[in-house]
Amino acid sequence: MQADAIVTVLRRWVEVLAMLLLAWREHRRSQRIIMISEEDGTLTVRQARPDTAKDAKSRPKVLSASTAKRVARDAHGRFVVLALSADKIVTRRLNVPAQAREFLSGIVGNQIERLSPWPADEVMYGFAVDKSEDDGATLDVRVLLTSRATIDDALSAMTTAGLQVDRIVTHVNAGTEAEPITLWSRINDGPQEDLATASRLIGIGIAASLIWAVILSIFTLITASSIRSEQEELAARAKTLQRQLQAGRTPGSIASLPASQRAWLSKETSASSVIMLEGLSRAIPDSAHLSELRLEGTALRIIGIADDAPALLAPLEQSGHLSNVRFFAPTTRGPDGRQFRFYIEARVEAHIKIGDEAAP
Repeated sequence: MQADAIVTVLRRWVEVLAMLLLAWREHRRSQRIIMISEEDGTLTVRQARPDTAKDAKSRPKVLSASTAKRVARDAHGRFVVLALSADKIVTRRLNVPAQAREFLSGIVGNQIERLSPWPADEVMYGFAVDKSEDDGATLDVRVLLTSRATIDDALSAMTTAGLQVDRIVTHVNAGTEAEPITLWSRINDGPQEDLATASRLIGIGIAASLIWAVILSIFTLITASSIRSEQEELAARAKTLQRQLQAGRTPGSIASLPASQRAWLSKETSASSVIMLEGLSRAIPDSAHLSELRLEGTALRIIGIADDAPALLAPLEQSGHLSNVRFFAPTTRGPDGRQFRFYIEARVEAHIKIGDEAAP
């Protein structure tokens, strides 16, 4: 039951959108009007702007077999209005109180059966309102009526001529410039094919938008899930590598590894004496001289003479090969009184890399 109500509401909503679309299209086309009038048994074509009735009388053309194709071509994309001749219109009058102006449409509709010479379901009508000349408190309503058969015949004749009529009107008084009265309009009284087509197109557009939104959402979820899986896999790899590195630094865990892994781990974590000496020679200035160098595991001790012994600590620390550089014995002045004897101890870093760094 609720599903049927939802479907009904959606269908009605789509129909309202279709009506708005058709109304917007009619308004846009109504900016360029072609007026076709019945005069003395002939059809006269005039072009007009919607805001002025005077232009409707400019450059009339008689609609004949020779001009029908050209008029149909000129009418493409324009708003076509057909004005019926006075002999096809029946006029009736009503007097209603002035206070009932807002309800005239309902009042006239209720009186059609009494006013019309045709049955109520076979009549098309419109009305115009004037204040009564005798009494300003009443409204003089002129109701203009014609049969639906007359409308159908006029539409058929225009279709034969290659013209699609958008509105059928009549004038209150022939020969005047008063606003014409609408008897029939395509958007309100015409066939429902246009409304059905517009509703179908809007429905297809809405469905396509929803499908595209669902596809985009699914793609976004799949992409996010893939990224999250990759992040979790990278995190697991990082944790595994961290455990392996920690295990590699533990003497007891090295012994439990296979021989091939112990060899690689020993190679990766051991310090190369040649690389360390290369880095040491670059870090110590030419004015310093080493008299003793001792390497025990990762512990390095160097003894020598330099002009400025404290200045040696920073270059050795920044070399990238040594850490925890410090004096392990007091610095003493040399025999010449200008140089100092130093005793430096440091820890050799594993994974030593040789770069192209410049010697200080």
